[in-house]
Amino acid sequence: MAKKTPEINSSSTADIAFLLLCYFLMTTTMGSQLGLSRRLPPMPDPNQKVQDQKVNRRNIIVVKINSADKLLAGSEPMDVSQLRDKIKIFLTNPTDDQTLPEKEPVEIEGFGTAMVSKGVISLQNDRGTSYQAYIAVQNELVKAINELRDEFSQANFGKKYASLDEEKQEIVRKAVPQNISEAEPKDVKKH
Repeated sequence: MAKKTPEINSSSTADIAFLLLCYFLMTTTMGSQLGLSRRLPPMPDPNQKVQDQKVNRRNIIVVKINSADKLLAGSEPMDVSQLRDKIKIFLTNPTDDQTLPEKEPVEIEGFGTAMVSKGVISLQNDRGTSYQAYIAVQNELVKAINELRDEFSQANFGKKYASLDEEKQEIVRKAVPQNISEAEPKDVKKH
């Protein structure tokens, strides 16, 4: 008579497979898409009365992108590579031009008084604008503000903005605010 070989108990194999699956799901990191960093304004108080704020026309620059990805900043058609310099001149108003934004003295805690631009960038794009053009324009607007913050930071603290501590970064953000307003996409005429 032949000797029978013992069978391997496989009842716990499914449990082990489940535990391994759980382990890999918990320890694996998935690639996450990073979007544009924007700080949304706080939710308004429902009891707060809505006030119409009048903004002086000279304090607004309208940046439009049409469906053909053509760019118009103010009244000038331009290439995306020229936008950063245009925005920097608009916000700083170095020659106190009456057509560029006003500046007002603002008392900043921990710093003193700084002349702050009242400039607002209004971005409008067409429904047919390509995502690449939209992102390229967004990047140039943010780069312009970041360069202005670096210049202010270097002049007042001797370091770039990113190298400052949180308290000094807050001072720089108050002195060089990022006022970008995005309108709902619409059909912008080709230029």
